[in-house]
Amino acid sequence: MEPVSAPAAPARAPATPAQEPAQASLQTVSMAGQARLLEMTYQRLHTSIMVLPLVALALTLFYQLQHDARWMWGWFGFYVVFAATSHRLRRVFRQDQGRRDAADLMRRWRPRLELCALIHGAGTTAPVVIAAGHASYDFALLLLVTNAAILAGNATHQTPVLSVFMRFFMTGWNASLLVQPWLFPQHWYFILPLSLLHTFTMYRHSHTAHRFFVHQVWLEERGQQLSAQYREARDAAEAALAEKNRFLSTAAHDLRQPVHAMGLLTEAIALRNRDTALAAPLSDLRLNLQSVQLMFNSLLDLSKIESGQVAVRPEPLLLRPFFNELEIQFLAEARSRGLRLRLHMPPAGAAVQADAALLRQSLSNLVHNALRYTPQGGVLIGARRRQGHWRIEVWDTGLGVALEDRARIYQPFYRPQHAWHINREGHGLGLAVVARCVDLMGAQHGLQSRLGTGSCFWLQLPAAAPGPCPASPRSQPARPLQGRCLILDDDPHVLGAWSALLSSWGLQVCLASDARQAFAHVDAGQAIDVVLCDQRLRSGESGFDVLLALLARCPQARGAMVSGEFDAPALRRAEDEGYLVLKKPVDVADLQALLSRWLAAPVDAAAAVEVPQP
Repeated sequence: MEPVSAPAAPARAPATPAQEPAQASLQTVSMAGQARLLEMTYQRLHTSIMVLPLVALALTLFYQLQHDARWMWGWFGFYVVFAATSHRLRRVFRQDQGRRDAADLMRRWRPRLELCALIHGAGTTAPVVIAAGHASYDFALLLLVTNAAILAGNATHQTPVLSVFMRFFMTGWNASLLVQPWLFPQHWYFILPLSLLHTFTMYRHSHTAHRFFVHQVWLEERGQQLSAQYREARDAAEAALAEKNRFLSTAAHDLRQPVHAMGLLTEAIALRNRDTALAAPLSDLRLNLQSVQLMFNSLLDLSKIESGQVAVRPEPLLLRPFFNELEIQFLAEARSRGLRLRLHMPPAGAAVQADAALLRQSLSNLVHNALRYTPQGGVLIGARRRQGHWRIEVWDTGLGVALEDRARIYQPFYRPQHAWHINREGHGLGLAVVARCVDLMGAQHGLQSRLGTGSCFWLQLPAAAPGPCPASPRSQPARPLQGRCLILDDDPHVLGAWSALLSSWGLQVCLASDARQAFAHVDAGQAIDVVLCDQRLRSGESGFDVLLALLARCPQARGAMVSGEFDAPALRRAEDEGYLVLKKPVDVADLQALLSRWLAAPVDAAAAVEVPQP
């Protein structure tokens, strides 16, 4: 017998949840699902068979009070044997479940269960036949109620495979209807209609229960399929994200090189420019380069965070130095946009437990975002104490954020539609980086906004005892520069940009594309004060090894690495050993502040602690 409840049908698409209740059958589930339905049916059938010996014993004892019970005792003995046989078959069925596939299990056991149901149904009819014609009304009524209860129980739980229940139904309750006129000779004319009504009710109920069981198995299988598809999609997305991060990590150097060179050349041209007509275009060029640099930095920072390469080092941090940095960093930009930048300084001892780099990145992105989307008015930066936390708030009088956009603005590359009308420089990465940074620090972030009026973006960090003031190149004022810088980079355009910028600052510049050229400058007697070395050199040399060798030959010099990569082992080693690593594209203001500090005075013991020498 085939393991389906209807003739074979042409292949069709799986039923949707909305279609399923109207066409539930074993065809709507897989063969494994059919085997599960068969197991559920057998469980209820087996339970019913195992209970019948107790029912048969009670009925036999009651019947024996008034009648000869030899046939009833024979019926009881039959069910004892039948129950023992069913128990043995049940163990064989469980063994076959572990060693046979679903299709083989259905072919082997569905006919057996249908036969057991047929015998079980006939067994429940037997006492009706035995008692017909001479049983008392009380016993006949008890027998009828018992059979009706057995039918109801099986119609509810024995219907996962409907054909099994139907065999029990036909040889059990339906067969007993034929004997009811003899079982109730004086009352059959009103008991039989009630029994027929019960028959119709149980028939409808059995089909409803069958559809319910099939639908549940179908939903479970559908859920497993969707779960598997979700896992596949998730794995594919994670693989794509990892591949994207690998690409950005590998290509970061080459991607940053032209942007880095443009930034240096633009600054050099602006410093040498004497034509007032070019002042405005150069200012616009600077702003556009800042946008490109921010986009690169945000994209690469986001990739670095997503790839799990950010080491979080929470420590007590004073808030005031960060506010001072923000003022120095954004005051000129705010003025160029015609905006007012105000800072409400926190108390002198206000400190938070946070990672300095992640906090600086988050605050910088929030302020830059506020300036970008504020056409008029200004931006206010403040901090307030809230129980055991400090909440840093960035207020603006800009566009505001619509309610439907608030859950999505922290997603990468998302920008509200109305934001494009005021500023097309953004790339939808700034707030995404903020969200990732805050999550890494285990802090909280949020916003309050009214569309057309302005917004308040905030970070909430745990308060801490006052800690050390974080050093920042921006906190040092620019000073006139004197000295000689040795620049190592394998890109001639970048070397030209370095030379143009540093020369405009009054520095003497030595250029080299590999270690041989760099040491040639030293051997020629050049007194090197600063060495800025790219990590990736086309000659195959490690930039950090070259830097260490040059500093060993020039003990009076200061040195730093310059790279567009963020995951190179040599760069991690340089940072671990205390050397400064500048990320391309280098911020010109940071570079000028750094060189001002290095070249303002001879190297002393205090400075030597900052950058270790070999």
